[in-house]
Amino acid sequence: MRERRSTLQKETPCGRTIMVTKTDFVPLAEHVIPALGGPGNIRSVTHCATRLRFKIRDAEKVDKRAVEAAPGVVTLVVAGGQHQVVVGNEVPLAYQAVIAQPNMQAKGVKGDTDPSDTDGSAAEIDDDDSGKKNPVNAFMDLISALFSPIVWCLAGLGLGKAFLTLFTTLDVLSESSDTYRVFNAAFDGFFYFLPLFLAVTAARKFKADIFIAMATVAPLVYPAIVEIGTRDDVHFLGIPLKTATYTSSVLAPIVAVWIAAYLQHWLERTLPGAIRNFFTPLLVVAVMVPLTLLTIGPAMAWLSEIIAQGVNGVFQTVPWVGGAIMGAFWQVLVIFGLHWAFQPIFLNELAVDGRIIMGAPLMAAVLAQAAAAAAVWIRSKNSARKKVAGAGTISGFLAGVTEPIIYGVNLPLKYPFYAGCVGGAIGGAIIAQGKNALSTYVFPSLLALPATTSIGSFTAQFIGSGTAITIAFITSWLLIPYAEKKFEQTSAVPGNEPQPVAQGSTAQPTHSDKHETDPTEHPGSTVSPTASAESSTTDVGASAAVVSPIEGTVIDLKDVPDKVFASGAMGTGVGIKPSSGVITSPMEGTVIAAPRSGHAYGIRSASGVEVLIHVGVDTVKMNGEGFTTSVSRGDHVTTGQPLGTADLGAITESGYDDTTVVVVTNSRKLADVSLDVSAGRSVSHDVLFTVTP
Repeated sequence: MRERRSTLQKETPCGRTIMVTKTDFVPLAEHVIPALGGPGNIRSVTHCATRLRFKIRDAEKVDKRAVEAAPGVVTLVVAGGQHQVVVGNEVPLAYQAVIAQPNMQAKGVKGDTDPSDTDGSAAEIDDDDSGKKNPVNAFMDLISALFSPIVWCLAGLGLGKAFLTLFTTLDVLSESSDTYRVFNAAFDGFFYFLPLFLAVTAARKFKADIFIAMATVAPLVYPAIVEIGTRDDVHFLGIPLKTATYTSSVLAPIVAVWIAAYLQHWLERTLPGAIRNFFTPLLVVAVMVPLTLLTIGPAMAWLSEIIAQGVNGVFQTVPWVGGAIMGAFWQVLVIFGLHWAFQPIFLNELAVDGRIIMGAPLMAAVLAQAAAAAAVWIRSKNSARKKVAGAGTISGFLAGVTEPIIYGVNLPLKYPFYAGCVGGAIGGAIIAQGKNALSTYVFPSLLALPATTSIGSFTAQFIGSGTAITIAFITSWLLIPYAEKKFEQTSAVPGNEPQPVAQGSTAQPTHSDKHETDPTEHPGSTVSPTASAESSTTDVGASAAVVSPIEGTVIDLKDVPDKVFASGAMGTGVGIKPSSGVITSPMEGTVIAAPRSGHAYGIRSASGVEVLIHVGVDTVKMNGEGFTTSVSRGDHVTTGQPLGTADLGAITESGYDDTTVVVVTNSRKLADVSLDVSAGRSVSHDVLFTVTP
């Protein structure tokens, strides 16, 4: 059978369109999976608009730096009980590349999961230790599982509804025409039957049979039930039935499936095998439909009204305050992935009131960040940063996807991000004061402006959005020289500052000080030396030698008992089985990493070669026991100068492997790194690599 080749079109900043395929993200998958601890440490993976969302068994096995060093990865965010790998617009292809890796197919949790998988075997959605989750993580996990599979469809069809509204407003189409009816059905059908789609995602989350879940929810949108929802004299078995309209509803179908899942599992354990297969759906539906219409539905309808009234209360009483808060802090929530918590609120508000009043100010928040990135794109002198800013600006303005420019441009420079938040706050206040709201669910962007034309003052929406763009752009434009200068001084050696990574790029990025955490704070992680202190940048021009920092026997890097190093994700290198615990500098340069644990050192030469010495596997967990350190970060060292010592006996007694790894962490950015030793050779300050900067 011929494999279907998935592709996406991507437009470069210069306007050239290229085809991006799943194959382009294979390097990302090959680097990220080992850095997360391998398939065995990954419970499940799904994706949302821009992020791969991994659920991890043991967070201590995750190497954050190695994940962020993977080609095409913008950053790694740990929030909501998930390890969220920010990729950008092409995340669906990255997801396909990830689940195509060995032992990863069963980890995928997406719309293409087998509908017959009723026991959850095709996707480990629930965790063995799920009961240990704190309430916030559990809630974020629930929201992600329920809404991330349908969010793109919601946003795309919502955009269609917005343009249809615009065409009727401009009298291009008449609401009485057949053409309008066809398009309205095409774009509105998903929202009308939203309970059925939520039944599918809820069934996967709660491990119910998908078809039983849909059969339980289908009566909520059945024409006869929809019709009696408009009456007040409805009875069921003589019991008054409080009617409500459940088309487009959110809470009722989710709760109904949740309870139905428990009933289904109980019946499957209780009923005899001869009648189980057909009596289980019969009894679940026969019990749950009346129960939902009598109790669950009215209760959720009441709760929906309370939530909607609470939101409207703030925006009706002091609208500019609500708008300013949403405009200022929305992108802060996006950074941590917490914006997902608002999705059910938005959809509930749309179902109850036919509008999303909280959504209109978000237009200012999103467009302001895009405008700040546009200023960087135009004025920055850093070519790599300009490339990311250019592509991200287009994506932010047209699609409302801001993660690539936030993580890759605005947040590292800080001031453009602040400018975007200020512009979003002022613009959001203006928009909310105009009583504006979205008429459908869309991602805030320029293309989504038609969704703001029919509710409130479009003039206020236009002025607020324009104000946000203007403030963010001008402020960023003025502050960029200062921001870049400060960034280079505090985060990198001049000439080797952390570079943003273009999406789909195969270059290995370095990182800003935001990611330079003490390795002892991340047990089990390795240390990737990142330039952080001023040092000479004299170009030696010729090849340089990197000598062995410890006496012992060389082993191939692929045989090192650490998957991240063995995969080559951290760079070209070798392992050394040490015979002595004295650690010396492999070259002349500046110490750019010297954690308190004493288990690792990073050295950067004057010509920009970065070498990491990592003594032992997982020895960071020894918390410095058995290690001494003779140097500090920022010290200048010469070749062969002692850096510290390691008690090899203490390492072995503590149950850890003492294999020492020596890698050139920025080898991909160098002209050539040649290995001068082979496995099995004994070394003592012998040349390991010949490096051409």
